[in-house]
Amino acid sequence: MPGLLIATTVPGTIRAFLLPYADYFRSKGWNVDAMSNGTSSCDGLSERFDSLFDVDWRRNPLDPTNLRETAKIRDIVVSGAYDIVHVHTPVAAFVTRLALRKLRAGKRVRVVYTAHGFHFHKGGKAAPNFIYRTLERRAGRWADRIVVINAEDFDAAKKYRITDEASLRYMPGIGLDFSKYETRTASDGAVNVRAELGLADRDVLYTMAAEFIPRKRHHDAIEALSRVKRTDIHIAFAGDGPLREKTRDLACELGVAKQAHFLGFREDIPELIAASRATILASEREGLARVLMESACLGVPIIGADARGIRDVVLPDRGLLYPIGDQLALRDAMLRVADDPLPPVKPDDIWRIENLIAMHEELYADLMANDKKPPQEENE
Repeated sequence: MPGLLIATTVPGTIRAFLLPYADYFRSKGWNVDAMSNGTSSCDGLSERFDSLFDVDWRRNPLDPTNLRETAKIRDIVVSGAYDIVHVHTPVAAFVTRLALRKLRAGKRVRVVYTAHGFHFHKGGKAAPNFIYRTLERRAGRWADRIVVINAEDFDAAKKYRITDEASLRYMPGIGLDFSKYETRTASDGAVNVRAELGLADRDVLYTMAAEFIPRKRHHDAIEALSRVKRTDIHIAFAGDGPLREKTRDLACELGVAKQAHFLGFREDIPELIAASRATILASEREGLARVLMESACLGVPIIGADARGIRDVVLPDRGLLYPIGDQLALRDAMLRVADDPLPPVKPDDIWRIENLIAMHEELYADLMANDKKPPQEENE
């Protein structure tokens, strides 16, 4: 029976994005386990995996705690005798690859790394870019396959020789269950959303669903909203994070508190999007913006910063791009769409979860067929 270990920094990544993969490969007879910081205490995971493992890693890849955890990671992998360890998110990816580099070199396990957006990127500061690029180049040799999910990262992986071209794969994200975005169902909920926010029929709503962290640039959306000089334009901010209160204070300071709706964590993102004239994402970088893919699945146009992982989704027939950080350009886009709504948009069929699972199945089969793993020794 093949064995697969899925590793992420935090369990929320597994719960939000990777459960379909666990379900599929278990249905095919695989033993599928999960490893992260807090996996065993995360609701809803125990019944979806054969075993769960906790690792006390930290967000800084070079934190001494991470280095102390490498022996534990090796023990977990040796005991599990996994055929494949698939790592996601930067910290889990770096530390796990560091821990398993000798096992992988000895063909004791195959390691796959999905980069949900390299930490170095065009427009990034020189020093952090150099550091993260150096780390990725170092760790690139510790993986059998590296999967990237946007065009900029694909080009960067080749340009900076993160891995050899034979080991590099492109996949358009981690997949969406299109059935969850049925327009009729979302539209029904959209009526309730507008009522909840107290919107009149003439009011124009935009939605920005993103964690309140610096790279998401919520302040650009607030600044743009303050410059439209119209009380009928609103933005619903779904999400939480360390900058939420600071952003709310900015809305009050700029006089748009009644038009900026801070909703916190929401599980009805499709309904929020369906209630909106367009979805906004102001980020300076993304892996591949899932919320924008969801917007396309619902037929709702997009206003997005011209950033990695956003421009891959916002093709000319799906909405408008504006320069990162250009608050006046964002304002102009909001006014344009308010006065002249864009036509409904369509998703790319390749985003379907069934297609992404098939790509992973092919990847795993190729690894296992062309790199036979020797039997595990006893009493290691």
